[in-house]
Amino acid sequence: MLKLDVGFAWAGSIMSILFFATVNYLTSSHQIWFIYPSFILLLWPVSLHYLRKGDFKIHSIFCSIWIIIFLITINYLYSPSHPWFLYASYPLIWWPILMYSVQKRKTVSLAIFGSLLTIVYYSILNATLSHQYPWAIYPSFVVLWWPIVLHCVKAKKYFHLSLWASVLSIIFFIVVNKVSTPHVIWAIYPIFAILWWPLSMYYFILRRKILKSKLDEAIE
Repeated sequence: MLKLDVGFAWAGSIMSILFFATVNYLTSSHQIWFIYPSFILLLWPVSLHYLRKGDFKIHSIFCSIWIIIFLITINYLYSPSHPWFLYASYPLIWWPILMYSVQKRKTVSLAIFGSLLTIVYYSILNATLSHQYPWAIYPSFVVLWWPIVLHCVKAKKYFHLSLWASVLSIIFFIVVNKVSTPHVIWAIYPIFAILWWPLSMYYFILRRKILKSKLDEAIE
């Protein structure tokens, strides 16, 4: 049954690709658009093959390589002067890495290493390819949540999570405000909202401790 399903998927994909290629050539040969549906159609039979067999790791390698090749192709055809595929390829490389790192992907050490590597990678791209604006602060802000959340959740320190996440968010908004619109101080508005997170967590924990102490006194 698996061979029949995969065979049908391959036959359908090839026939569809030939159809789109023919229509592309006959109607708009000056623009190569059939590669877009072809990209999805070729993923269909290969993904079906690996997912049915349970080879999720091999599937992640194939999909990552195939998507990167597709991005490089589009980049070369339409905007060869700017290698933008480098921005999107990096997270795709992490897909198979995390699939193979079954034990380590839940560790804080890998989260810290991955976050620092991501910050360095996008900072280099920012400085070399598009230095007009420090956009690397945005992916840096996102990946720094990885070790913070992982550490606090594993340690069950949810108040610490609210505290460190709030500090990170406040620093992020201040930096964005400074580099984007230094003449308008707008960061105070999201900062005010963010401060309610650790404050509410603190008073919730405090109230629970007070109720627990009163209950213990009543029992005694």
